[in-house]
Amino acid sequence: MTQAKGTALITGASTGIGAIYADRLAKRGYDLILVARNKQRLGTLARRLATNTGRKVETLEADLTAPADLQRVETLLRIHDGISVLVNNAGIGAADPLVVSDVGKMEDMIRLNVTALMRLTYAAVPGFVARGNGTIINISSVVAIAPEVLNGVYGGTKAFVLAFSQSLVHELADKGIRVQAVLPGATATEFWDVAGKPVHELPAQIVMSADDMVDAALAGLDLGETVTIPSLADKAEWDRHETARLAMSSKLSSAIPAPRYNLHRHESVSA
Repeated sequence: MTQAKGTALITGASTGIGAIYADRLAKRGYDLILVARNKQRLGTLARRLATNTGRKVETLEADLTAPADLQRVETLLRIHDGISVLVNNAGIGAADPLVVSDVGKMEDMIRLNVTALMRLTYAAVPGFVARGNGTIINISSVVAIAPEVLNGVYGGTKAFVLAFSQSLVHELADKGIRVQAVLPGATATEFWDVAGKPVHELPAQIVMSADDMVDAALAGLDLGETVTIPSLADKAEWDRHETARLAMSSKLSSAIPAPRYNLHRHESVSA
């Protein structure tokens, strides 16, 4: 049996990307806490993984958009000192333009993609800091840097995940905690059915299997990447993007408006 490495808590774990992370992390030696809404799917997956890997697999039925359920998961993250990995995978998407989207559903999306992810991270980090180790994997999306591609609110939520992750990398770098943001492109999961655009309607050449996506993301984690884009062939492209962003960041705040705005200030002259 693979040497035990602690416990990984995975949200949205009953199917798709979350279920594959559960399989891969169990095979790497992690016990699991699987969080999702569908109790039956969770149970089926937990039994299979426990049998196939010999790891301890617990399940927690929870709707992370429901405050009471979210609080239960937060509490677990705070008190369970064996949790060493948090995979913030739970999320929903949308493909329709804003003007034809239901604003209530957009708010639900923000509640799950942003608020729940942020609160669970806040719950986990103090324990990770106290123990001097831990890994946070946040599932973002390529729409974080290409918001024109799908629904704008969805893109905004995933941009939050990326920015939040980058801030955590900066904050936690000297505390023994690893943070990775994963930016998948189109991936063959139920996501597309929920988003209103079935995956079979997409060009096959842009759709990655969920297995390949997770395996690439974990390979990126092993390489020490803080941002992993499984479909991007040349990592140098992302490195150039980040170099330009960081170079510009020191020029973003000034007491004087940029000259291109031609704002001429005239001092009054005393008589």
